[in-house]
Amino acid sequence: MTAPNTAVQTEITGHTLIITINRPEARNAVNADVAQGIAAAIDELDNTPELRVGVLTGAAGTFSAGMDLKAAARGESPTAGDRGFGGLTEADTTKPLIAAVEGYAMGGGFELALACDLIVAASGAEFALPEVKRGIIAGGGGAIRLPKRIPHHLAMELLLTGRSIEAARARELGLVNQVASDGAALAAALELAGELAGNAPLALAAVKQVARLSDRLPEPEAFAAQREQNAALRDSADFAEGVRAFTEKRAPKWTGR
Repeated sequence: MTAPNTAVQTEITGHTLIITINRPEARNAVNADVAQGIAAAIDELDNTPELRVGVLTGAAGTFSAGMDLKAAARGESPTAGDRGFGGLTEADTTKPLIAAVEGYAMGGGFELALACDLIVAASGAEFALPEVKRGIIAGGGGAIRLPKRIPHHLAMELLLTGRSIEAARARELGLVNQVASDGAALAAALELAGELAGNAPLALAAVKQVARLSDRLPEPEAFAAQREQNAALRDSADFAEGVRAFTEKRAPKWTGR
């Protein structure tokens, strides 16, 4: 009998799935169990119709210290199949993900946050990609995503020096959506998740898909993909419900169909 994976815990609140990296004794460093646990949690999020938003966080006041080097030295992989580092950085997720960051988001931990759609950080949170100090690069998406999220030269400064930045500076750069008081990042992320969950689930998924494609495709192809998404949405029951709710001045009742 396979032992349960306790390295990642999930909890449902409303339409939101809370995904918690639960290795406080290792500052929530990512080993094989964490990667597989996050991948399984993302499957739960994407395959459960009642769930509309996911929140990724870490236990005991730390988001994640990145790759577990001791586990890696033992031959453990911090990836899960083709989903990349932590079972997330290369995953094709369909529903919005919010990172709720307390304490350190270092190396792979920062890359997990970058793989999310929104980031809420506690005021004392710190972010860094220090891989160059170890003789490698940020291979979980940091060197790819960071220059797309903040000005190129500032991204290069962080990537080439390995310096850390605090939440306030990350907010100034547009990297963090919201700064909460220490200990309140998860609560703030859940409040934001509740706002997202009040919108049409099909539309949320379509926005995420179009935004992802806009990074990969030439603009004309991205517009074509957007037209396809909008055409499908216009034929949906949720669109009809959204129009009715607007005219009747009431909150819509989404079905995800």
